[in-house]
Amino acid sequence: MIQFTIHTVDSAPAASKETLAAAQKKFGFLPNLLGELAAAPAAVQAYVTLNELLSRTSLGPVGQQVVLVSASMANECHYCVAAHTAGLKMAGLADDQIDALRAGRPLSDTKLEALRVFTIAVVEHRGHVSEADLQKFLAVGYERAQVFEVLLGVAMKTLSNYTNHIADTPLDKQLQAFAWEPAVASTAV
Repeated sequence: MIQFTIHTVDSAPAASKETLAAAQKKFGFLPNLLGELAAAPAAVQAYVTLNELLSRTSLGPVGQQVVLVSASMANECHYCVAAHTAGLKMAGLADDQIDALRAGRPLSDTKLEALRVFTIAVVEHRGHVSEADLQKFLAVGYERAQVFEVLLGVAMKTLSNYTNHIADTPLDKQLQAFAWEPAVASTAV
């Protein structure tokens, strides 16, 4: 198997050093995903920028993380499900709801459940969602603009999920408590 380098701030290309240093300061460690993406400065900057832009959306911290976990589960990305489970805990989602989400079970919050289902539909159908998918999403109170905010999260996860698949990114020790394996195939409906 081809090995990819997990860069540190010191070993990264010059154009990636500032991005990695800021991430290390923010998280208290340098996530392996960012260390790998650092080989291509534009890629690591894109990921960090998409993350920053997503944080400004109207979905709120819990909703943003629901999108990121749901997309990562649909893409079967073990690394990102673990990383964003930590994000859900930090955002304050209850443990029973985190467990349900990670198991692919419906969430008790109707609006978060609609967000989960819509995100999975976007990923599984590569954006070719049905009119019914859109109507169900909008019927619980989401706005049309939030469709595009979900797409922003899916774009971010496409970059990281595919990176992790290709590079076989090892889970950071700081995220081991959130390790995830799919129980069954995901269900959007």
